[in-house]
Amino acid sequence: MKKIVFLTGTRADFGKLKSLIFSVQKSPELESHVFVTGMHMLAKYGPTHIELDKAGVKNMYKYINQRSGTDMDVALSNTIIGFSNYVHEVKPDLIIVHGDRVEALAGAIVGSFNTILVGHIEGGEISGTIDEFIRHSITKLANVHFVSNKVAAKRLVQMGENADSIFEIGSPDIDVMLNSNLPGIASVKKRYEINFDSYKILLYHPVTTELLSLKERAGEVVDACIESGEKFVVIYPNNDKGTEIIFKAYEKFHGNDRFRLLPSMRFEFFLSLLKHSTGIVGNSSAGIGEAGVYGVPAINVGSRQYNRSKCDSIVHAPEDKDKIIECLKKIEGLRIPCNFEFGDGKSTERFMSILDRGDLWKIKHQKQFVDIS
Repeated sequence: MKKIVFLTGTRADFGKLKSLIFSVQKSPELESHVFVTGMHMLAKYGPTHIELDKAGVKNMYKYINQRSGTDMDVALSNTIIGFSNYVHEVKPDLIIVHGDRVEALAGAIVGSFNTILVGHIEGGEISGTIDEFIRHSITKLANVHFVSNKVAAKRLVQMGENADSIFEIGSPDIDVMLNSNLPGIASVKKRYEINFDSYKILLYHPVTTELLSLKERAGEVVDACIESGEKFVVIYPNNDKGTEIIFKAYEKFHGNDRFRLLPSMRFEFFLSLLKHSTGIVGNSSAGIGEAGVYGVPAINVGSRQYNRSKCDSIVHAPEDKDKIIECLKKIEGLRIPCNFEFGDGKSTERFMSILDRGDLWKIKHQKQFVDIS
């Protein structure tokens, strides 16, 4: 029986990994283990590790790799130490990491340094900020690549990866998005005490390469939302450096009944909230990938996700109050055809099919750069 360890460090990557984890749990040929760390363990955001317990995730190991405000390099080193000790006990055959966070990079480093196969979900995409460096670094450390689309696969080939190690499965969270069992919007509003009939979502993260101007930029975003006269569900930013600057800007929302601030949401509840919203504003990947699946318009603010997608549902704006308000007027009442650029809801099926094939487990640990002929 093959052992697979999934590493999750944020509410977002668990949403991407969730369907894969449960499919591996059900397999009689595979043994699933989950290493839980990062934002999941911070009380400020929930803590969201409780949601994994409630969801029925088995064989979990919880590890605190940081405190609020810990620098990314320190969180990386802490995670490497904790995860290294963990894998020496569990002895997995495959480590699965997702995306572009420091926890995923730590998992890839530990796997490659200990001759354990590393599988990377959603490599080959454009992230912006430091996340871009991290995502592509993980690609070079990973042995197996589970990408969202042909564009991402092409980028990996450009980076010297062997085409035989690249599998186009789509983004796994779309499997959850298209599930008919998502909670109804009435239950979502009741659970999170959202008293709006019509609303938009604000999800704005710090850009670590633009920290010197973040106070001004965050202020422009906040002022735009306030002056727009619209109602917003505001979800806390991630825990990257600079997040406290955004929290300080969000103090302007306090006492304003047009804004409902939430530390985090269960993934399925967030999807239902997004599906029934009139738009999403900020620089989260949810505005690039998930919003388009539901035909929800997105205002992508700033540089963080710029050029990641050219979907018609996305309007780009600088961190400028007047420009953002202008874009809010532009998307008012807009609904566009659903976009499946990042997957079609069959990712889990493809993932499990690949795991069942014997050739996956024969992929060599030693990699060599493949030149484009």
